[in-house]
Amino acid sequence: MDMTTSQPRQPGEEPRRRMSGRRPPGVLEQAILDCLTAADRPLTPGEVLTRLGTELAYTTVMTTLARLHKRGLAEREPAGRAYAYRVASDAGMAQTIAVAAQMRRVFSTGDDRAGVLAHFIADLGSEDEQLLTELLRDLEASRHGKPARSDDSGGPDDNPTSAGE
Repeated sequence: MDMTTSQPRQPGEEPRRRMSGRRPPGVLEQAILDCLTAADRPLTPGEVLTRLGTELAYTTVMTTLARLHKRGLAEREPAGRAYAYRVASDAGMAQTIAVAAQMRRVFSTGDDRAGVLAHFIADLGSEDEQLLTELLRDLEASRHGKPARSDDSGGPDDNPTSAGE
């Protein structure tokens, strides 16, 4: 490990050096989830650290695993004086939650949230745009206590040219 990273720096140097070595948000969590997914058994933080093969601190891996557990993305069980972790029972749901959390982090970094969201929506393909529209309708319906509509409901918001065909 390079000991110079813990030495005091000149005031102008710290942000530049600190930022150059940092991972983008969610990258470590995703790497750890991938590691847990590939394992055939629960892993301790030390085993995760070894499998990742990077120069991370044990406490960094341990803290990340604890956060994944707190968010419901990983399950843990006692293993001696530590815990052994595995991906939450529903690996697909765990992946979906992790990606959504990463999207929220990226989205929250912009000063102009409306602009960021507008550009994101403008770049969607037609299938994703349709899916987003349906998800928003379902969310709105659930907020008002109405059941979510199915794809063939023929509701009033449907395209009038296709409703009777």
